[in-house]
Amino acid sequence: MPEPVRSGQRYLPGLDGLRALAVFVVIAYHLQFGWAGGGLLGVGVFFTLSGYLITDLLLAHWCTHGRLNLRDFWLRRARRLLPALFVLLAVVTAWVTLADRSALASLRGSVAAAAGYASNWYYIAQHSSYFAQFAPPGPLDHLWSLAVEEQFYLAWPWLLLLAVCCLPGRRDDPSRRVTQLRWLVLPTLALVAASTVAGLVLYHPGFDPTRVYEGTDTRAGGLLVGAALAMIWPSHRVRVSSRPARLLLDAGGLAGLAVIAVMVWRVGQYSPFIYRGGLGLLSLATALVVAAVVCPGSLVGVALGWPLLRWLGVRSYGIYLWHFPVIVLTSPANSRESLARAAVQVAACVALAALSWRFIEEPVRRGALGRLRARLRQSGARIRTAGVGGVTAVAAASGVLAVACAGLSGAVPAASPVAATPAADSAGSTVTVTPGATVTPGAASPSYLQGGAALRTPPGALPAGGLQTSCRQVAHIGDSTSDGLVSPDYLPNRRQRITARYAGVGVQKTWINISGARSVVETLPGQVNGYDAALSMYRAGFRGCWVIALGTDDTADVAVGSNVGRMARIQRMMSAARGEPVMWVNVKTLLVSGPYAEANMQLWNDALLRACARYPNMRIFDWASVVRNRWFIADGTHYTSPGYAARAWFIADALARAFPSTGQNPGCVVS
Repeated sequence: MPEPVRSGQRYLPGLDGLRALAVFVVIAYHLQFGWAGGGLLGVGVFFTLSGYLITDLLLAHWCTHGRLNLRDFWLRRARRLLPALFVLLAVVTAWVTLADRSALASLRGSVAAAAGYASNWYYIAQHSSYFAQFAPPGPLDHLWSLAVEEQFYLAWPWLLLLAVCCLPGRRDDPSRRVTQLRWLVLPTLALVAASTVAGLVLYHPGFDPTRVYEGTDTRAGGLLVGAALAMIWPSHRVRVSSRPARLLLDAGGLAGLAVIAVMVWRVGQYSPFIYRGGLGLLSLATALVVAAVVCPGSLVGVALGWPLLRWLGVRSYGIYLWHFPVIVLTSPANSRESLARAAVQVAACVALAALSWRFIEEPVRRGALGRLRARLRQSGARIRTAGVGGVTAVAAASGVLAVACAGLSGAVPAASPVAATPAADSAGSTVTVTPGATVTPGAASPSYLQGGAALRTPPGALPAGGLQTSCRQVAHIGDSTSDGLVSPDYLPNRRQRITARYAGVGVQKTWINISGARSVVETLPGQVNGYDAALSMYRAGFRGCWVIALGTDDTADVAVGSNVGRMARIQRMMSAARGEPVMWVNVKTLLVSGPYAEANMQLWNDALLRACARYPNMRIFDWASVVRNRWFIADGTHYTSPGYAARAWFIADALARAFPSTGQNPGCVVS
């Protein structure tokens, strides 16, 4: 919290230091540093701190003047938050309009939601996952947390107003008002309990936790813990003269910092602990730190008030606003983690935040807009009076705004992604074939053109086939790496799709169940995980051979902290097959860092090999050994149209060799 504009408010530099630590933990998480797997918890620290500061500000005014003055409160919040946000939205929209028009269509909804501080509910309604994102996330996805805070800023003052009106006793004595605040703690803690219960009810292990993580109802508990602290420990009334009491507060503050640090280090985004009490523990730990900082003369407050931390904390709002767009828009999808690039990105975030503070946030906060309006009205000042620098700045701002408006209005159309868009599957959409639907190969159609060339199998890329399989029915369960196998956008020639390829090796009936971002265990909003999809197909009457093309998202989920390991996932799918023949398609990416890195994919493939020795009905198609790098699109995991044509052919050929009609046993691995 920057130094107050008005006199009479106490400034606490230690709280700015805590803000600085929280924002850099969040940045470390988004940069995928291994030591910050729980860095997303930095947002929870912000929530509790904001709940304290806002409630403390409102109640301090009530204690002094006997009223809350909500109009003034909301105007000051608007001046503090809106200008920097709108500048960010304009710059990001202009950047995407000029540099990446394929992302423009999805950005428009995000901009509208961000401008209305409804990003969290917008993403929840879109069934977007904050966690299971293979493709680069949107540059505005982080604004969900600001939406939660702003919704709190709008609703909480009304509840406080209702509460103070219901306080017992006389309220004309300022000293009595302070003691009356204690009556507000119990109903506030009841709201904390209600928020906690809502999170516990909505959280289900294995299901994507985005609804719990981003919901205003489930995250309000963190803000309300800070509010409750403000009622019993208001900054303007704290008086601790006893040295032992200060030492006790410092010990509590250090313990709170230690709990936060351990959780950032050890907790992962899929850890059930977060949603089964971890967020509450984080709020209590943050409250201990805040209580220590508020105490005059505390060692924790002095340490966190270190000038550099204080400087960064004052600009933490801008740093948070800018860090995610900078990371998303400047990180190649298929590149090795680079400390040098990360350092440049962090420096850019801080520099942009410093500029935002110097030229936007602080001037507006201190009434610059009102003074400018009055000056223009009184003197008829024109842009040219600002000099060359002022004219240049105004022209640049006008250009950015014009480009942003053109992108948002549709005057600049969104570009179509190349070769369809597997990246969209990270949001959890289900592809062309309805999950669980029976698909029978259709009649062959003439060869169509895509990109100016006939989609034929690359000469010399495929071995000679001709084998027939003993499998008369096949269930193909896949994630987004199977999308193109059934998609006319990738394979307009139906003879190249997986159903026709299966028919070519003797399969009479094919059941297709493909869903983007699917794993065996985790369930995204509106989707079915791999295990439940298999059970559903079995209950629907399927009996035959299984082709399981999963593992890419399972690998990433394990890498980011899922408590279900690789072998347990494989065993779960094998149990769903009930002893019927199963062929797994192993996995490969070109990525060198992050949860989807090839090193993690090799761990999955090794687990498949170990499992194969246990199950006589299991085979592995070694796709990783035959796929060509040129078949991958730029994201390093999905494929081009020729790549999907080859993948369909190879999988069907491998099925014929894994379970041949001649009864031969090829061993575990088919390549």
